[in-house]
Amino acid sequence: MIFSESLKKNNDFQNVYKNGKSYANKYLVMYVMENNTDKNRLGISASKKVGNSVVRHRFARLVRESYRLHENIFNSGLDIVVVARKSASVAGYAEIESALLHLSKLHRIIKIYFYDEEN
Repeated sequence: MIFSESLKKNNDFQNVYKNGKSYANKYLVMYVMENNTDKNRLGISASKKVGNSVVRHRFARLVRESYRLHENIFNSGLDIVVVARKSASVAGYAEIESALLHLSKLHRIIKIYFYDEEN
């Protein structure tokens, strides 16, 4: 992740949950809040309901890779927290990538030229 950092502290996660805006779909819940910097911070969360540590870590890797490959189309200056839903435990890369981009469009945090390709 060239343009981004990880969101690591519990306090930062709680701040995004409390003050951010959220949208959800079948696999993910995404919270977004402006952070007044020039970098994005990505946080990934998966509870034990999603699966064991192997499943949760696989989910985190899929989200991180999906974000990394599309990082250049995201607006900057955001704290983004992606939370796994239980159905994400069986989802493949394509489903996670599609869900991430879908929620990004709902939040309107991806650059405008990307909207024009599909509309």
